[in-house]
Amino acid sequence: MPEPSGGRPSRKLPPIRKNLGQHFLNDRRILQRIVDALELTGAETVVEIGPGRGSLTELLAPRAGRLVLVEYDRALAAILRERYEHSANVRVVEADVLTVNLADAAGAQPYRVVGNVPYYITTPILFHALTRPRPERAVYLVQREVADRMSANVGSNAYGALSVNLQAVAMPRTLFRVAPGSFLPPPKVESAVVRVDPRPDPVVAEDEEAPFRRLVIDAFGMRRKQMRRVLRSLWNASAEQAEAFLERAGVDPTARPEVLAPEDFARLLRARAASS
Repeated sequence: MPEPSGGRPSRKLPPIRKNLGQHFLNDRRILQRIVDALELTGAETVVEIGPGRGSLTELLAPRAGRLVLVEYDRALAAILRERYEHSANVRVVEADVLTVNLADAAGAQPYRVVGNVPYYITTPILFHALTRPRPERAVYLVQREVADRMSANVGSNAYGALSVNLQAVAMPRTLFRVAPGSFLPPPKVESAVVRVDPRPDPVVAEDEEAPFRRLVIDAFGMRRKQMRRVLRSLWNASAEQAEAFLERAGVDPTARPEVLAPEDFARLLRARAASS
């Protein structure tokens, strides 16, 4: 497939950097389906994470009101700047996405996020993009295993800290799978496209999000232990205190973290806060 031109010839493409986890999606049909999943009307601001060689960008630029490209690779960012220097609605930000306030980059207005996310930092990027004010929609291309974890049901093998923390504030949905052959170079794993929409009824308030996330991550670090043991360890609580927290939250003391829904963790957090 020819590289996107943006209406002008491009400089020679730099070599693929394996240390950055670069796997460029070059299947036009899949790229179009990703753009379609954003459901753009032409007025929205879109932040694209890791545009790389610009294959997805080429389809986004004519359909977004504003398009902000966040690219870490200096050589690729230079190519994108050159390609879109005469496109008033496209802006290139050369930076590590984890250092970029996405809402500020979008111009402090409603925005949407899309990206072929580097697999080695997928989870940090997902959480970073959930920082308030959150995007009104996000569409990610991720490793299939991560997609399964994002939308896993309570008690399933894939259910874990990522599932709980994401589902507490958003509604993830796997749209379709992507085979390795759709990339250059092909990754060793299958991928999937996931849409993430904010929940209208998040189970935690803004000031609860950080302690909630820490509780969930730490609890799943002890996922095979019963919750009475988990709370005693994490909160340095006595047996009586742990039992009281669990009773107040309506959580079975013998339950393990993998069978607790986001709402259960939220009640536990509040039970402890109410006792302090």
